[in-house]
Amino acid sequence: MSTASPHLQGSQSVATGPKSHPRLEIRNIHRYFDGRAVVDDVSLQIQAGQVTCLLGPSGCGKSTTLRMIAGVEMQDSGEIYVDGKLICDTMFRVPPERREIGLMFQDFALFPHLSVADNVAFGLKGSKDEKRLRVEELLQKVSLTRFIDDYPHQLSGGEQQRVALARALAPRPRIMLMDEPFSGLDNRLRDGIRDETLTLLKEEDTAVLLVTHEPEEAMRMADEIALMRGGKIVQQGAPYNVYTRPSDKASVAFFSDINVLKSQVNGALADTPFGQFLAPGIADRTDVDIVFRPQHVRIDFDRAGKGPLPTATDGVPARAVVKRARYLGHESLVEFQMDYDGSVLKVTVPRVFLPEVGRVMWLTVPRNRCFVFPA
Repeated sequence: MSTASPHLQGSQSVATGPKSHPRLEIRNIHRYFDGRAVVDDVSLQIQAGQVTCLLGPSGCGKSTTLRMIAGVEMQDSGEIYVDGKLICDTMFRVPPERREIGLMFQDFALFPHLSVADNVAFGLKGSKDEKRLRVEELLQKVSLTRFIDDYPHQLSGGEQQRVALARALAPRPRIMLMDEPFSGLDNRLRDGIRDETLTLLKEEDTAVLLVTHEPEEAMRMADEIALMRGGKIVQQGAPYNVYTRPSDKASVAFFSDINVLKSQVNGALADTPFGQFLAPGIADRTDVDIVFRPQHVRIDFDRAGKGPLPTATDGVPARAVVKRARYLGHESLVEFQMDYDGSVLKVTVPRVFLPEVGRVMWLTVPRNRCFVFPA
């Protein structure tokens, strides 16, 4: 099992609510296509009012997991529960329309021939007046009351997304499944729409499972992240913990660019141009990757051929030469070529910082920002 540096600081947990049945629970779900495990022993619990993001690259099994929960696809093994009651295993299956689960997808799937009011009311039960009251209540919450008699083609993408949300919430589902629902929106609209959606889902006390391949979206929306890779959940927890205590190198790299130093363990220590790193629990002569993010590298100016003094927290400074510098709008990216072995390290600075190419500088890497994994 991968081992992270013991110098990592801080922890954060998510309140799990009262000791009762989770709103949604899936146990040991498997799904095979052509003999290949697309979803491999996945288990999850989501409480009412909680947002969990199933995060991972395309093809890792996220959407297949969602479809099995919705009931539009059958698992090959495993069980699905809602409020402690079995809704599906390999022998018993509650039909999708009776699961009290709402669905939202990227394409919104609005009926073009129905008005906004009729789209939201679609699938509602009760009298005409009861339906109208529920439609008006939801359209007011998503600030679309003035469009109640319009048709989808008359709305912007953001407005259509809010109509789709209102329609999904209209029957008061206990669970909302969302598959990349914001990816079709303009970047300028996306953050506002996501925040409005999250607020409304919390107000309705809905358990939410959101599928996304965007780490920023998961960090912004989730109470808990389940990081998925190759059909498996490889790490699960509060966004802070998943980001700051990754389970392996691939987990670090999924959230951001990374730098990697290669070394070998000798006496629980790994030598690098930045000094020695602790590698507890890793056997001698094991090759290791020392992983750190570009924003955590510190830069110092050259002082007559010397850099800053070594410290216990930052280790030994290493000499490097500026290879390229670019301003990206919200930060600067500087690439350095290391004197030690000619390798290139990326460093980001949260301001305009554009040193000239060829300039000598000194880099240090805080130990509490590094992770040590067997290579």
